[in-house]
Amino acid sequence: ALDIARHQVDGGAQIIDINFDDGLIDGKEAMIRFLNLIAAEPDICRVPIMIDSSKWEIIEAGLQVVQGKCVVNSISLKEGEEKFIWEAKQIKRYGAAVIVMAFDEVGQADNYERRIEIAKRSYDVLVNKVGFPSEDIIFDLNIFPVATGMDEHRKNAIDFIEATRWVRQNLENVSVSGGVSNVSFSFRGNDGVREAMHSVFLYHAIQAGMNMGIVNPALLEIYDDIPKDLLERVEDVILDRRDDATERLLDFAETVKGSKVEKGLDLTWRENPLQDRITHALVKGIDAFIIEDIEQARQEAEKPIEVIEGHLMIGMNVVGDLFGAGKMFLPQVVKSARVMKKAVAYLNPFIEAEKGDKQEPVGKILMATVKGDVHDIGKNIVSVVLACNNYEIVDLGVMVPPEKIIETAIKERVDAIGLSGLITPSLDEMVYLAKEMQRHNLELPLLIGGATTSKAHTAVKIDTQYKNAVVHVNDASRAVTVVGDLLNKKTSHNYVSKMKI
Repeated sequence: ALDIARHQVDGGAQIIDINFDDGLIDGKEAMIRFLNLIAAEPDICRVPIMIDSSKWEIIEAGLQVVQGKCVVNSISLKEGEEKFIWEAKQIKRYGAAVIVMAFDEVGQADNYERRIEIAKRSYDVLVNKVGFPSEDIIFDLNIFPVATGMDEHRKNAIDFIEATRWVRQNLENVSVSGGVSNVSFSFRGNDGVREAMHSVFLYHAIQAGMNMGIVNPALLEIYDDIPKDLLERVEDVILDRRDDATERLLDFAETVKGSKVEKGLDLTWRENPLQDRITHALVKGIDAFIIEDIEQARQEAEKPIEVIEGHLMIGMNVVGDLFGAGKMFLPQVVKSARVMKKAVAYLNPFIEAEKGDKQEPVGKILMATVKGDVHDIGKNIVSVVLACNNYEIVDLGVMVPPEKIIETAIKERVDAIGLSGLITPSLDEMVYLAKEMQRHNLELPLLIGGATTSKAHTAVKIDTQYKNAVVHVNDASRAVTVVGDLLNKKTSHNYVSKMKI
């Protein structure tokens, strides 16, 4: 079980769901033992735990031993308000978040109207009668299979998507989750079609506001890489766009041999130009040929750092664009990061050898991934690029609390602070840190970067909290220029003034 948990975290999981509901084991004892075991595994316990059970005694046993804030999966109105309120109060007492199923005394919500009815009622009870923090409420609005051949199932996906939109717009601060693989259950055994269904469903559900999900990273396809004929048929089914959508997807599925959509081991991309090969490897998370391609790029470049600033940044910008558009998902970005890390590690000795005698650093920069975020690929790239341009880097790593960032910045007398974050909650952490920097009267430039960050959010939410310079850095290739302008006394004032216009 530890190996499975470790594999899931390595694959990009942001929460580990733990369930020991099995007739052949003592679920309570197993839950306690496993939670104690993973507490001693830093590569696993760095992500939150979801305690999952249909038995309250197992949930409570888990709550008593789990470290840090966890999520309880799940409670519902299935057995009435009284029990619902009692369980919610216990969960609140332990400081945990909770998944609330769209289920009441009548049964599971299986259409749009029932989903929003139960969600609204559950929310009102939790917030008004229990005093449960709304930001700790996660609704599972029931993802059911589509393309079953039954008319009553045609709207299963679109009803979930639209209910998600309503919940996120009307119930303040809540999250929406669901078991994504359920949507493709009709095509079990055909992984090619299922991968496409999961990606299409997530693409539309995320745009509607779904911000959590239970999904197997191995069963995800990049949205833009789905064959056009399959994409059209899957979207017809997911969005219920035509009466014969199920039949058309079934016809296509019958032409697929084996578990994949006739992909096989396609190496034709190896015949493409060098930049295209590097970009393909990064987007697909393929590391088999990256050293070979990076060496070719190094031979053709004047300096090894140019390979990072050029070839690799071009590829990572494509990854960032796909992720930002919801066409690529976090587990895939994690694979891209591993390829990038391997490429940079190969180039580092050449970069260091070229430096020769060390010069006096032109500035000292503190770099950190904010509290709650374990992703560091962007931060690491920026650090390498800045270090290669003679900046001293103070790297605090990942999940860094704001007080440590401020304390270190003061102690080390840094010239600027760079913050990185990949997930949406990181945005709030950046806003909070800006407030704290202002409260401590710091006068350091603040650089903001990461896949979920944007110029608009930086300007509206972060810059307004801090009187000194706050700059959104689109990618690592711009970091050197931005930092140089900010730290140059002759250009700094004009640069900041021009940026704020």
